[in-house]
Amino acid sequence: MHSTHRPLLPRAAAGAAAAVLAAGLAACSTGGDDDGTLNILIDNSEATGSLMQALVDAYTEANPDVEIELEIRPGGTEGDNIVKTRLQTGDMPDLFFYNSGSLLQALTPDQMLVDLGGESYMDNVTDTFKTGVSSGDAVYGVPVGHAIGGGVLYNLDVYDELGLEVPTTWDAFMANNRLILDAGQTAPVIQTYGTESAWTSQLFILADNYNVLAAEPDWAEAYTANEAHFADTPAALAGFEHLQEVAEAGYLNDDFASLTYNEGLAALVAGEGAHYPILTNALTEIEAVDPEGVERLGFFGLPGDAPVEAGVTTWLPGALYLPQTNEDPGPAQDFLAFVASTEGCVAQSAGVTVIGPYFIDGCTVPEEVPPAVAQLQAYFDAELTAPALEFLSPVKGPALEQITVEVGSGIRTAADAAALYDEDVKKQAQQLGLEGW
Repeated sequence: MHSTHRPLLPRAAAGAAAAVLAAGLAACSTGGDDDGTLNILIDNSEATGSLMQALVDAYTEANPDVEIELEIRPGGTEGDNIVKTRLQTGDMPDLFFYNSGSLLQALTPDQMLVDLGGESYMDNVTDTFKTGVSSGDAVYGVPVGHAIGGGVLYNLDVYDELGLEVPTTWDAFMANNRLILDAGQTAPVIQTYGTESAWTSQLFILADNYNVLAAEPDWAEAYTANEAHFADTPAALAGFEHLQEVAEAGYLNDDFASLTYNEGLAALVAGEGAHYPILTNALTEIEAVDPEGVERLGFFGLPGDAPVEAGVTTWLPGALYLPQTNEDPGPAQDFLAFVASTEGCVAQSAGVTVIGPYFIDGCTVPEEVPPAVAQLQAYFDAELTAPALEFLSPVKGPALEQITVEVGSGIRTAADAAALYDEDVKKQAQQLGLEGW
């Protein structure tokens, strides 16, 4: 198993952030600056930075009298708390980029955000995406980026050298891991629990939702109604069990406890790890610093136990939101209209690798895409996709990433973790005022 990694992505991530700031997009204070500058808060991921930089460059080229400043915040739970605090204290810039789905619901959008549903540019946004940024009859977000797959990015060279086939069942996946371990050169499964990267530990559970729904089609509704839980639903418990299984089998990289997300991506590209359960927007992170790196990776949906046709769990991208504290929303609305146009898609396609379909009508995916993107697209073409649970239910507890780190680290069993997470989600469900909780 590997223990050293090219520190390629961390340096580049810092460089990209510095480039954003050096280009006149420095960190800023709250929205509504007297000089007319448009301020936008974004997370610190390479993917978000590259997409937003491409949009900002294209917009300011067409509107040279407009200055846009990006403020960068941490990701993960720390970033979630920053967004909530700044909204609650009225300290949010003109626009901010954030998740769609259940995390949006936790922001109490009806009290904090402007309803964009009546804006003409929202006619361009697909109904599928609107579902993920709506609360009641109000629609709050404009998509940035592409449809995302949750599953396993894998190193094509490792698979070729060992003669492995893409697994479609959990047993086949574990058999591949055994062959990789026995070959002695590569860690079978990369995990990254280092600073600000603990969120990556959730993928064994979150990306398993296609398999859960295949076994329990009414799972999301029953879960939301407090009628079914991870601990008492075998198909839902399986994700926790799988994480425990790969850890106990010795399939993880030796430095999983300290390795960061960007270091994990670098290790995967270098062939120091064979599999990385992750979201496909990681391809944007890789492409920004190593364009050839994306050509060395493939993708498959997280395999499940059920004897069903293998599919993939999908995510909606994040969105730009307009806080109610913006006292002069005109400039922000104009930028949102650009993002929701085909011109906005063209800008994004020119700035980053397209990793999936857009959610803007009239936007197309290039014919030539990296291997992993082609494999993801094949799931969409075959209609073998299912949304992640966070787009089917508003219930998502804040402690999941800490709980899954404990499972992957051998500190907590899968059964204990599932029961603990079931308790964790109760708090949020009660805060949301859901019936049955």
